[in-house]
Amino acid sequence: MRLVLASASPRRRELLRQICPEFDVVPSEIDETLDGGPTAEAVARLALRKARAGAAHAPSAIVLAADTVVVIDGMALGKPAGAQEARAMLMRLRGRAHEVVTGVAVVEAGAGREASTTVVSRVLMASYPDTTIEAYVASGAPLDKAGGYAIQDLDGRLVDALVGSYTNVVGLPLEATRRLLEEFGVAVSERAAP
Repeated sequence: MRLVLASASPRRRELLRQICPEFDVVPSEIDETLDGGPTAEAVARLALRKARAGAAHAPSAIVLAADTVVVIDGMALGKPAGAQEARAMLMRLRGRAHEVVTGVAVVEAGAGREASTTVVSRVLMASYPDTTIEAYVASGAPLDKAGGYAIQDLDGRLVDALVGSYTNVVGLPLEATRRLLEEFGVAVSERAAP
C-alpha cells in the first residue's frame, strides 16, 4: 500500500523516514485555522482535515498528515508572519513553559477508514539574551516553525527542559505515528533510527 505524507515540512519528512523509508510527499493546501481554539481535539481535527485533503488527491493511498501548535497562556502560536512576529514570540516564550501539541491523522479513503491522535509535550524555554533572539531571527530560521523556534536549532540552547516526546516538538511524534500506521497495515520499523 502506498503511503503519502500530506505535508511540505522537511522536518516531518526526515522524521517519518526514520520509521518508514518509502513514501511520497503530496502537501495538502487547506486553511489551517484551528476550529475551537488550541485544544488537543482542535489540533487533531485540523490534522484530519489535512489528511482528508491529501486523500482527495491520492484516493488509493494511505495518507498521513500532522499539525503542530505551540500553546502558551491558552493561545496558539503558529508560524510567525515575519521577523517582528518571530521576535515577539521568542520574547514571550523566554524563560517560560509552554505546550507543544501535535495532531496526527491517517486516512485510507478507498477503505473509508480514518484515525487521529494528539500528543502533548511540555517545554521550558531557556532565559536566552536579546542578542540570541536577534541573531536567531536574523538567520530566518524561526519563520517556518510553530512558535518561532525549533528545539534542535542553536544546538538546543533555546530549551532548558522537555517533558514528553522530543520528536513531537520537532514536528511528528514518532511513537504515536508508528501506532497509527500499524493500525492501517503500513510496515514501519520497530524503533526509530538513531
